Amino acid sequence: MIDWGRVQDLRDEIGADAFGEVVELFLDEVDTEIGKLRLPDAGTDLEALLHFLKGSALNLGFAAFADLCHQGERAAAAGQHDGIDLGAVLDCYTRSKSEFIAGLAQVIAA
Repeated sequence: MIDWGRVQDLRDEIGADAFGEVVELFLDEVDTEIGKLRLPDAGTDLEALLHFLKGSALNLGFAAFADLCHQGERAAAAGQHDGIDLGAVLDCYTRSKSEFIAGLAQVIAA
């Protein structure tokens, strides 16, 4: 679910001090955008929203979540909004976030 190698690479690239800030910013931004998926009019900008979420997810190693966002983004681009399982996207983010937070201490300590 989480690409821990990517997480460690990011920590090494930006340094341990900045890593915590990046994680906090990522989670705040993604939580805000996830909230938009729950709105009744989420479909109006669904392709752009899923594209943003995919990019954010890839940056911080949320591999499974990024894959679902990519699939949804492609479906939205093709006008196939009914084929997008937003429940699965939301569930995957929740599970990914929990796994990430649970494993974060090991990455920070490394």
